[in-house]
Amino acid sequence: MKVAILVPCYNEATSIAQVVSDCKKYLPLADVYVYDNNSTDQTAHIAKEAGAIVRFERHQGKGSVVRRMFADIEADVYVMIDGDATYDVASIPAMIERLLEEDLDMVTGVRKSVEEETYRAGHKFGNILMTRLVHLFFGKRTNDMLSGLRVFSRRFVKSFPANSRGFEIETELTVHAASMRLPVMDYETPYYARPEGSFSKLSTFKDGWRILKMIASLIKEERPLLFFGVGSIVLFLLSVLAGIPVVIHYLETGLVPRIPTTILSVGLALCGGVSLAMALILDTVSKARKEVRRMQYLRYRSPSEDKKISH
Repeated sequence: MKVAILVPCYNEATSIAQVVSDCKKYLPLADVYVYDNNSTDQTAHIAKEAGAIVRFERHQGKGSVVRRMFADIEADVYVMIDGDATYDVASIPAMIERLLEEDLDMVTGVRKSVEEETYRAGHKFGNILMTRLVHLFFGKRTNDMLSGLRVFSRRFVKSFPANSRGFEIETELTVHAASMRLPVMDYETPYYARPEGSFSKLSTFKDGWRILKMIASLIKEERPLLFFGVGSIVLFLLSVLAGIPVVIHYLETGLVPRIPTTILSVGLALCGGVSLAMALILDTVSKARKEVRRMQYLRYRSPSEDKKISH
């Protein structure tokens, strides 16, 4: 089987050689692709010297890089790993074996810190919060939604829409698996500290805010009936609360003295009706989009079938 290791990189000169050499050590038959994302250091040169196939993506952001990698590369099994040398490459063969044996579409490397200071407190809390939010709206698919180590089947990769630009990409990967009801699993792996001189590009607050916006956007796109339906209910309730005094006064006196309140109540009811109509229309559109993705997904063989053919 053809295994492709995909390494999105931005200024990882201090660690990329180790990642590439470890990949070649534990998966000697795999192709290692390093996609450089406008690095200002020697990342691309060092990766090439280490034996990787180096390519470039000029649109900034991890999501843009993943979108390009998934479009360009053809393989039976895809491994995505960050270039910061914090993930355990030795775990990848076992993750691939799980994918093939259990006919899965994604195996996520759930991080277990080797050292206490490895996982920054803000990042850890944010990861737990975001993961719980996704569990709430899309169902439980993984315990480490923001992990940068994953193994994919070909049909997962080729049916994945890849709309995000930055670190929101991991959220989109998880929600894609949930909305398509794909078979996935977690695999616990060691998580190491960055090499000396290497720095995280993830901003706790800036990227956390982007991920929250991505979750809201995905709820709107994947579950529009819930997103707009809740808004519709809220508007109808406000309309009733605003209109009750007006109706009571009219029944008692036959007069409608509170014209502004009446207009507000009617306006809220109309907005609620529009929101409900949008919910129903967009729910139909969402189902059609899922069907298109499903048809694209079914164009490719399952991992177990690919394995049989390769043998």
